[in-house]
Amino acid sequence: MTPTAPSGFRGVFRTDALARAVYSEAAGVARIIPEAVAVPADVDDVVTLVKWAAASHAPLVPRGSGSSMANGALGEGVIVDLVRLDRVGAPGKGMRSIEVGAAVMRDRLEQAASREGLSFPIDPSSGAFATIGGMCATHAAGARSVRYGPLRDWVNGAECVFADGTRAWLRRGQPDPAVPALRRFTADVAPRVRAADPATLRHEGVRKESSGYALHAWRESGESLDLIIGSEGTLAIITAVELRLTPAPLATASLLAGFPDLEGAAAAAARLVAQGAQAVELLDRSFLDIAASEGASLRVPAGLDAALLVEVEVQPGTDPKQRLRELQGWCEAGGATHVDLAVESEDERRLWGLRHAASPILNRLAPRLQSMQLVEDGCVPPAHFAEYVHGVREALARARFRGVIFGHAGDAHAHVNALVDVAEQDWRARAERLVTDVTALVARLGGTLAGEHGDGRLRTPLLARTWRADALALFAATKEAFDPAGILNPGVKVPLPDARPLDAIKYDPALPPLPAAARDALDQVVREKAWSRHRLDLIPRA
Repeated sequence: MTPTAPSGFRGVFRTDALARAVYSEAAGVARIIPEAVAVPADVDDVVTLVKWAAASHAPLVPRGSGSSMANGALGEGVIVDLVRLDRVGAPGKGMRSIEVGAAVMRDRLEQAASREGLSFPIDPSSGAFATIGGMCATHAAGARSVRYGPLRDWVNGAECVFADGTRAWLRRGQPDPAVPALRRFTADVAPRVRAADPATLRHEGVRKESSGYALHAWRESGESLDLIIGSEGTLAIITAVELRLTPAPLATASLLAGFPDLEGAAAAAARLVAQGAQAVELLDRSFLDIAASEGASLRVPAGLDAALLVEVEVQPGTDPKQRLRELQGWCEAGGATHVDLAVESEDERRLWGLRHAASPILNRLAPRLQSMQLVEDGCVPPAHFAEYVHGVREALARARFRGVIFGHAGDAHAHVNALVDVAEQDWRARAERLVTDVTALVARLGGTLAGEHGDGRLRTPLLARTWRADALALFAATKEAFDPAGILNPGVKVPLPDARPLDAIKYDPALPPLPAAARDALDQVVREKAWSRHRLDLIPRA
């Protein structure tokens, strides 16, 4: 039955084929056509929508800009586009904090903070279009987490709408509000979490984690806020966030180091983190080769196995060239045969332009090759990073795919894009083999499938391969306590029966075509990286 708009709902509620189609894809590989699209006018409208869903058992899928990779912003129920929750408060100078709506883009927040000489240091490469609500929902990170730690440490509070429609703020250091979901968790689940083996609740030695529920963080802090962060809209819908800020860095300097072998690059990355680098990014030889073949301007000699891009803050009174030379020495100790230093801001932009060119370079390969995010977020203990990248290379070779490997070497965290020719008849079977092989590799090395992008519908069916059975039971109990009716993003974090990681893949030529206007809008978003554009603005009005 086609759902109808809830009584008293003041926002947009559309069930026409065009609106549903334009919300059927996001940045990941899946296509799932929802039953409806709701755009709440404000937080009161979110409450109205959730109460309606609780009464009618309608699944709700919260969504920010749709730039998430793991298919967590897609679903068969009602997409809840939070785009109207875009208020930006004034940064508190004394408190070094700011309150923003869930739909505020990270870079817009940074602009507001910078006017007060402040900064929000969690800086994913998607910051121009990543919403703060989405970042909190997936526990996003980025390159600078090696210095500034995880997003969780920078969240003071979150306004949430729970599965029964209760609206409340969770604030760090303050008692929990009187919310039924929190009472159920405290009574039914918390004692089991406290009694659990610590090894059940985390992947030991992993520096970044956005898989499962953050039960280890909750046990350490006792803060219910820590459960909501990283829960991907399955425990509550985040509508506003209060974030902690830090003084903006006065200056930075960067270097690019090329290595003849991956082991040297991985060892150097660990040393650079210990020496205070705030970003250490890997460009694997696969990335360098494809960038060169697509005409990108490379500043490293041909034939190297890996390159590291390194950024460091320069403190007042410090010679930036001397600081870079110190880091250069650590790179050369790891075997670097080429080092390029960048002190001036324009030189830094050119240096980092290679890293930021990843998406445009990969987009140019379509339609002959489609860049698919099948195994794109693995993170392992740093001692195993070189082994992980080697293993991914071997898995790509077994599946007969070219691939691009890049990411956050300082955190032993790699992003992987398989390049798939969907004209080949066996491409789906090979894609499934790649997912199986890399999942087994992550499990063997004690890593996590999701360093910063969440489990979504891509990885949730695979959690039993990387988490112990008692952890999965606690995840299910947590979901049950917060959302007994299962209306909030069902199928994410806790798998539904018979769920598969790869179902309808949007690149599959066998899928029925979407309406032309929706296809054009979705292609424009990808082509122009226009994830911040409201999807309903890209199609005709109902």
